[in-house]
Amino acid sequence: MSPSFFRWTRRILLAPLAMAALSLGATAQAETVTIGIQTMFAPWKDAIVKKEFEKATGWDIKWRTFDSGGDVMTAMASGDVQIGVAGSSPIAAGVSRGVDVQLFWILDNINEAEALVVRKGAGIHAPQDLKGKTLAVPFVSTTHFHALFALEQFGLSGQVKVINLQPSDMPAAWERGDIDAAFVWDPALGKLKQNGEVLLTSGLLTQWGKATFDGLVVSKSFAAKNADGMKAFTKVLETSTAGYVNSPKTWTADSEAVKNIARNSGATPAEVPPVLALYQFPLAAEQAGPVWLGGGKASGAAQALASTAEFLKAQKRIPSVLPDYSVVINPSFVDAAK
Repeated sequence: MSPSFFRWTRRILLAPLAMAALSLGATAQAETVTIGIQTMFAPWKDAIVKKEFEKATGWDIKWRTFDSGGDVMTAMASGDVQIGVAGSSPIAAGVSRGVDVQLFWILDNINEAEALVVRKGAGIHAPQDLKGKTLAVPFVSTTHFHALFALEQFGLSGQVKVINLQPSDMPAAWERGDIDAAFVWDPALGKLKQNGEVLLTSGLLTQWGKATFDGLVVSKSFAAKNADGMKAFTKVLETSTAGYVNSPKTWTADSEAVKNIARNSGATPAEVPPVLALYQFPLAAEQAGPVWLGGGKASGAAQALASTAEFLKAQKRIPSVLPDYSVVINPSFVDAAK
């Protein structure tokens, strides 16, 4: 046979190997992204379980669960996490200390979803009864911020023993009688309510002028290098949130979405729907406006972060505040997701 025949045969045999090598190379080059989440209930957790974020972005996503937003911000400061969930208080504290992140999505307006609950038998029937008692909160969280604010309003600053306790550790401490009260979110809140009573909620304290929210923040450098991926990621957030907002009554304990949220959060499906109803979940069009991320220094999120930071500084929780908190807000991804 001629030499040209062998060259042609060799090309045919090697072509599939070359294609396989290219495929393996593409897989190896997928961006690895670590995202910090918490156990709170939210529509986007259905998309997490379904791997919708991986499909949309092409990223190899490592989902890490943290007990609180303060822990998430610490991990982001070290570079271990690129995107993370945190409440407005840990975000305000983190960026005030120089953590280089941007707020790009409002997960929820907390409303009634966080509460100060008191243990039955602890002798607490009114806020003034907290004097001399032990109150557990995750430090630097939204509930820590609201707890300090509430104590100030009732003239109890310095008269209540406020201790740092993660949500996952609260039920055991509650049963032992180590703590008399706790300010926390679900699923821990639901467990404490079984032998406790709600004294006040974040919704009430928001009405008193101290709004709180949960948001998603991203490393500023990561966002700059991965703008297309961030737009795709935010679009999945919009789609999953809209699925709930546009038809909340279909999110029952028997629905696939609720079962996925429960699985991701370590709860039962029956616990999820009533808790989701306590939150308000803004969509991209609302988030892009001045109520949340749009409008610069006058935006709702910037004002909330500034107010929180000023309170935390007065409480000696942070050393200083930024002159303008809109510098840590990036509304471009919600603009693209509208």
